[in-house]
Amino acid sequence: MSRRLLYIAKNTIKYDDFCLLAEQRYNNMDKIAHMTVNERIKEVRHALKLSQRVFAKTVYISNGYLADVELGHNKVKDRLIHLISSAFSVNKHWLLTGQGRMFNSTQEEKMERMSALFNELYPEFQDFVLRQIDELIELQNISGEK
Repeated sequence: MSRRLLYIAKNTIKYDDFCLLAEQRYNNMDKIAHMTVNERIKEVRHALKLSQRVFAKTVYISNGYLADVELGHNKVKDRLIHLISSAFSVNKHWLLTGQGRMFNSTQEEKMERMSALFNELYPEFQDFVLRQIDELIELQNISGEK
């Protein structure tokens, strides 16, 4: 961790609390990474506070099929991964591997994060970031992708 981030963390919350939170997050990430796709589907349902019935109905599967998936009796197919990701904005990579964030960031969340990070930069670094964005947009326009 950089000294600047450590300084911010130490001055925002007590250092011991910071270390405890970091350790808890690491342990939780490790637990999730070792889960099966089936278990992560159940984790998504619990995070959304949905019953099996409502969750299953939303992704167009039967309650029984979802129960069997969560118990590990049914193999998770790509179609189900796609349906869950689309219906609940779940990060497919997280669902498959346990790495990253459970949910995809919304455009607003990305803008808020970008703004907060940008405001932490020194003015000369802010100018550099803006130049890089300009160059990326130019490159995007040249390649015709969006």
